[in-house]
Amino acid sequence: MAAAPVVTVSGPPVERSAEVLTPDALAFVAGLHRAFDPRRRELLALRRERRAEIARTGRLDFLPGTADVRAGEWRVAGAPPALQDRRVEITGPTDRRMTVNALNSGARVWLADFEDATAPTWSNLVSGQLNLIDAFERRIDFTAPGGKAYALRPDAELATVVVRPRGWHLDERHLLVDGEPVAGALADFGLYFFHNAARLTARGPADPNSGPYFYLPKTEGHLEARLWNDVFVHAQDALGIPRGTVRATVLIETVTAAFEMDEILYELREHAAGLNAGRWDYLFSVIKNFRDAGERFVLPDRNAVTMDAPFMRAYTRLLVRTCHRRGAHAIGGMAAFIPSRRDPAVNEAALAKVRADKDREAAGGFDGSWVAHPDLVPVCRDAFDAVLGGAPHQKQRIPEGGVTAADLLDVAATGGGRTAAGLRNAVAVGLRYTEAWLRGQGAVAIFNLMEDAATAEISRSQVWQWIRNGVVLDTGEKVEAELVRRLAAEELAGLRAELGEEAYAAGRWEEARALFEQVALAEDFAEFLTLPGYALLD
Repeated sequence: MAAAPVVTVSGPPVERSAEVLTPDALAFVAGLHRAFDPRRRELLALRRERRAEIARTGRLDFLPGTADVRAGEWRVAGAPPALQDRRVEITGPTDRRMTVNALNSGARVWLADFEDATAPTWSNLVSGQLNLIDAFERRIDFTAPGGKAYALRPDAELATVVVRPRGWHLDERHLLVDGEPVAGALADFGLYFFHNAARLTARGPADPNSGPYFYLPKTEGHLEARLWNDVFVHAQDALGIPRGTVRATVLIETVTAAFEMDEILYELREHAAGLNAGRWDYLFSVIKNFRDAGERFVLPDRNAVTMDAPFMRAYTRLLVRTCHRRGAHAIGGMAAFIPSRRDPAVNEAALAKVRADKDREAAGGFDGSWVAHPDLVPVCRDAFDAVLGGAPHQKQRIPEGGVTAADLLDVAATGGGRTAAGLRNAVAVGLRYTEAWLRGQGAVAIFNLMEDAATAEISRSQVWQWIRNGVVLDTGEKVEAELVRRLAAEELAGLRAELGEEAYAAGRWEEARALFEQVALAEDFAEFLTLPGYALLD
C-alpha cells in the first residue's frame, strides 16, 4: 500500500483560509497530483519537442495519425440547460467586487478566472476560492474604500459560473505534495471541485449554477485534453459525482491546438461544452512558435492585427465549423474596451468597434462571445439577439468549405505596418501591466482597455521577434535592444512625473522594467512571462 501523501502548505496568512484548505480538500488535491503529475510533466516535455520540430521545419500540419477522428461521424454530449444559451459571457478575476458585478451583470456566463486575469499570489488564489463558495451560498458582498457597497441582487438570475484554472505549465509553489509543487491547474480545479461539485449538482437543472463547469486554457493538443478528461473522471468517481457532470470549454488559444480541434473535442466528448477563440493568446502563440521562422511570420503592430486578417479568418471559420459539426458551442473572442465616464467621443468610437466585432461573430456562426465590462453586455446581447432571436444557439449552421494548413499559417497576408507608435505602445502596455501584476493585479485597465497576461505576452514577444528579424519601423529606425531600453526609460520617466515621486516609489516599476526587458530582450525566449515573474510574487 502506498504511503499517505505528505502535504505541505506555505505562503502568507489568508483570512478564512482554513475553510478552503481543509484536510480532506488537500488530500483530494494530493490524490490528483499523485495520479496525474507524471503525465503532465511528460506532456510539457512533448511541447518542447514539438516546438523544436517547428523551429527545424518552419511548418505545422494536421496530424496524419488522427485523420479518422477528423473524418468520423461523432458528436459531443449535449449541453446541460445552464450552458445551452451562452450568447453573452463576461470574464474577470475572482476578487470579491468582480464576483458580485459579474454575477449581477446580466451575462449568461461568467468566466471566473484563476488564470490570465489573476496574478497568482497565494492570497488571490485562496480568497478567490472563498469568494466562489460565498457566492453560491448567496452571502457575498463587498464595500469599496470609498464606501460603495456591492451585493447580489436578490431577484436577479445570476450568471452561470465557468471556472478557468491555470494552465498545465504553471506550478503552485505554496502547495507541495511529497516535496513537489502541485500543478496550478490541479490546485485550482481540485479545490473548486471538492468544495462545490456536490453543492452545485444538488440544485437541479433549473438553477443556472447547477454543475461544475470549466474553461481549459493554454491547451496545446489533444493529449493534454485527454489528461483533463482523465482528471474529470477521477474527480467525479472520487466524490461520487456522476460521470459526465463536468462540462469543459477549451480555449483554442495556441496555434498547435488549432490543428487539433476535432481531436480535442473527441478526447473530451463526454465532458465537452465547446471551443473558444482566444485570439490574443493565439497571436502570442503564433509568434512564439514561429519566432525564428523568418519574415513571413513577422506580424505588424498588435492593434493592427484584426479578425479580418486571412489567417485569423481561417482560424475562426475552422473553429465554428468544427464545433457545429460536433454539436458543441463556438464562443467568440474578447471585447476588452472599458467605457469611459469622462469621454463620450472615446466611448462612441470604441462601442462602434465592439458592435461591429460582435455583429461579425454572430453573422459568422458563433453562438456567443466575451466582454470584459458589464456595460458591454447589452452590446453583445443585441448582436446575438439579432441573429439568434429566441433560439439558444445556431449549431445548425456549419460554414462551408474546408480550411487548410496553409490558410491557418498565412501570416504574411496580414495587413498593417510595423510602426514606432506600435513599438512604443507594446513597451508602454507591457511595462504597465507587468508592474500591476507584480502588485497582485491580473486584470488591469490600460488606455481604456481591460488587459490581462495575454496582452503582456504578445507585447513582449513581438518586441523579441522584431529585434531578431531586424524590423525597420516607419520612421526608418531599426528595432534593437537599445531602442527598446530607451523607450522603457522614457515611459518610466513619464510615469514618474505623472504619478509623483511618492506614488512612483510605492509601485514596482523598476522590477517591472527588469522583468519586461528580461523576457523581451534576452537571447533565449522565455516560454511564458509568468514563469520568471512568479518568483517575484508572494
